[in-house]
Formats: sequence, C-alpha cells, structure tokens
Amino acid sequence: MNLFSTFDPATSIGSLNWTSTILPIIIIPSMYWIIPSRMNFLWNKVINTLNNEFKILLKMEKMKGSTLLFISLFAFIMFNNTLSLFPYIFSSTSHLTLTLSMALPLWLSFMIYGWLNETKHMFAHLVPQGTPPILMPFMVCIETISNIIRPGTLAIRLTANLIAGHLLLTLLGNSANSISEFMISLLIMVQILLLILESAVSIIQAYVFSILVTLYSSEIN
Repeated sequence: MNLFSTFDPATSIGSLNWTSTILPIIIIPSMYWIIPSRMNFLWNKVINTLNNEFKILLKMEKMKGSTLLFISLFAFIMFNNTLSLFPYIFSSTSHLTLTLSMALPLWLSFMIYGWLNETKHMFAHLVPQGTPPILMPFMVCIETISNIIRPGTLAIRLTANLIAGHLLLTLLGNSANSISEFMISLLIMVQILLLILESAVSIIQAYVFSILVTLYSSEIN
C-alpha cells in the first residue's frame, strides 16, 4: 500500500474518518462536571499561562476577551494532533482542508478589519521604519507577498510537521518484518522515542499556530 494512504480520507472507514475531529468535544466536557482533579488544575494552569502570554502580544483595551479565541484554537489543534498519534484515528490536522479552513478565515478577517479601520497603520506596515527611499518600492512588494502567503505558511507548517512524523513512524514500523530480533528491540526503543517527540511536536505546533495568529492580529492595532 501507498505510505500516504494513511492520510487519504477515502481509505478504511471512509467518511467516518473526519469524526476524529469532533472527538475532543466528547472528551473535554466530562472534566467540568466532576470534582476538580489534577487534570483540571493542569488545564487551568495551561490556560492561564497562555492567557498571560497572549495578553502581552495583544492590546487588551481594544481586544478584550480575544485571548479566549486563540486559547480555543490552541486547544482544538493540540487535541486533534495528539489524538492522531493513536492507532486507527484519522489525523485530520494533517490535511490542508482543515488547516487552511482555520488559517484563511482568521487572516482574512484581520486583513478586512485592518484595512477598513486602520488603513494608515496598514500602509505604514508595508514600509519598515528606516528604509531608504530607493528601496521603498521593493519593500512594499516584499511585504505584500509575505503578508499574502501567511495563511499558506501557517497551514503548510502544521500539515508538513504532522505528515513527516507519521510517515517516519510508518516507515520504521513497516521495516520490522525483515530484521533480526535484536534490531526489532532497538526499533521499538526508537519508535517510543519518536512517539515522545511527536507528542511534543503536536503541542508545539498548536502553540506555534496560535501564537503566530495572535502576532498577526496584534499588527493591525
């Protein structure tokens, strides 16, 4: 079978693949209906830490409560990334269909709001401070292109990181049929280390995605 068949929505369970995206909705609420546990305290600590970081980047007098949007985005991506490490669970965040549908509307809403309400500020962003007059036309072109490709880079970064890790795990797992017992034991250790790395990547990529979206939104103020 093709290695990339793991990421094909049409394989295995078919349309039920995308139901993995709503699994966090089923899992998370249960902890709000029971006596607070260590998981509650850990999650509250994560939320408070993220809230404090996002508040530094955003001008809160203009955007009160906007940190909740980015914390929710972080939680959604992190849970989906982590769930995709389990066997037989479809990795929805490794598809541009999902990642672009998160990045593009956010970026577009920031751009529309910025150009309608902060037009002078948005024009000022196209030319960095201290740019020589002769380089200004080139800087406008470069800044415009870098601004336009932002949703693409956000989506591709998340997708590529997840696909790379999953493919590496699959490649190593498929090679176990034709190697010695000693090499299999070594392979299992490598697979465990890679799973730990992928668990870290799933959290880091969620954080990177949400922090970059926060930075893009802070530029319009």
